[in-house]
Amino acid sequence: MGVVVGLGLGTGLLLIWSAFVVPLTRQERRTRGRVDELLATAGLGGVSAASFVVLCAMCGLVALAAVQVASRTLPVAVAFGLMGAYLPVAIVRGRVRRRRREFAEVWPEAVDNLASAVRAGLSLPEGLAALAVRGPEPLRESFDGFALDYQVTGRFGESLDRLKDRLADPVGDRVVEGLRVAREVGGGDLGRLLRNLSAYLREDARTRSELESRQTTTVNGARLAVAAPWLVLLLLSFQGDVIHRYASAGGVVVLVGGAVACAVAYRLMLWIGRLPAERRVLG
Repeated sequence: MGVVVGLGLGTGLLLIWSAFVVPLTRQERRTRGRVDELLATAGLGGVSAASFVVLCAMCGLVALAAVQVASRTLPVAVAFGLMGAYLPVAIVRGRVRRRRREFAEVWPEAVDNLASAVRAGLSLPEGLAALAVRGPEPLRESFDGFALDYQVTGRFGESLDRLKDRLADPVGDRVVEGLRVAREVGGGDLGRLLRNLSAYLREDARTRSELESRQTTTVNGARLAVAAPWLVLLLLSFQGDVIHRYASAGGVVVLVGGAVACAVAYRLMLWIGRLPAERRVLG
C-alpha cells in the first residue's frame, strides 16, 4: 500500500514539474492546441491545458491506486487507470454537447432581440451590447464582454473576434460573420437579414434536435454495451482467487483484446449513428 501511494505521489509531482519546466515539442503544441479548443468550446476557457492534463493524470493515478489496492492485480489496475485518466475528457465533451444544444436553442431568440433593437433605432454595436441585458441568459456573459470590449476600444471587428472566442460555438460563428458582413456592406437590409437568419437558425435547431433524439438510442446502447464487461471486471476485482488470473500473460492478452474490441465496437456504433459535425467558421 505504501509503495503504491509513494509511486502515485512521485508520478504526480513529476507531471506537475514537467508541465512547467520541460519544453514542448511540435506534436505537444498541437495537442495542447486541441485541448485548449476543447476547453474553450466547453465554456472553460479559463482553465489551462496544462492544468487539465495534470487533472487527467491525477484521476488516472487515483483510479489505478484504488483498483490496485482492491485487486492486487497490476494489469487490471492499469486498465482502470487509463479509464480514470479519460474520465475528465469524457465529462468535458459531454459539457460541449450540452452547451451547443443550449446555445442552438437560444440563438433564434437572441437574433430576434437584435432585430427588434435595430428596428427601434439602435446601431448594430448597441444592439449587440443590449443583449447582455435583454438577451437569453446563456449568452449574456459573452455579450457583456463584447459590450466592454467595444466601449474600451471602439473597434467593432476586433470586438466581434473576441466575442467569437468567448462563444466558441459554430452557430455563434455564423451569426457573428453574418453581422460582420452586414456591418461592412451597409445598406438598409439589416433587418431583413436578421429575420431570415432567425428563421434559418430556428429551423436548423428543430431539425437537429429531432435527429439527435433519434440518435440517443444508438449512443446509449453503445455506451451500455461497452461499460457492461468492465463493470463485471470491477466487481470481480473483489474476488482475489478470480482476478489474479489476469496477472498472467494470457490474462493480459484477454484485457488488451477486450479493450480493443470495445473501442472498435464503440467507435463503429457512433459512426453508424453519427450526425454531420458542425464546424466553426474561421474559428
